[in-house]
Amino acid sequence: MDKIWEEMLETAKSVLNARRVSDYVTCGEVAAAVLSGSGRIYAGVCIDTCSTLGICAERNAVFNMITNGEQEIKRVICVMPDGSNGAPCGACRELMVQLMPGSYKDIEIMLDFKTDRIATLGELTPEWWIK
Repeated sequence: MDKIWEEMLETAKSVLNARRVSDYVTCGEVAAAVLSGSGRIYAGVCIDTCSTLGICAERNAVFNMITNGEQEIKRVICVMPDGSNGAPCGACRELMVQLMPGSYKDIEIMLDFKTDRIATLGELTPEWWIK
């Protein structure tokens, strides 16, 4: 495992903090980190609401990256409440595809840190509507 994945995992874990914000909002059950084209790591947490206003950790991390003036994603990792990793949902994949329509297929996704199982977004999302 290379040091960048380890740093991304630690960054995501550092913001993992499940809590109730109000009677209608919880957050921090899932955390994510994205590696930008410049090599910076951005983190985000899921924010769940009683309506459709919530956001996944991966999109939150991507929005953090965009807020800081970047738009190229190299790698993505998420950390679930039990410490495991997983693939981004369809909405997160859609955002990455639209953000990088010409090169989204090359984004690396950590599926399982313990076994070093990595896939590309192209493998997970082979036939998207953006060509």
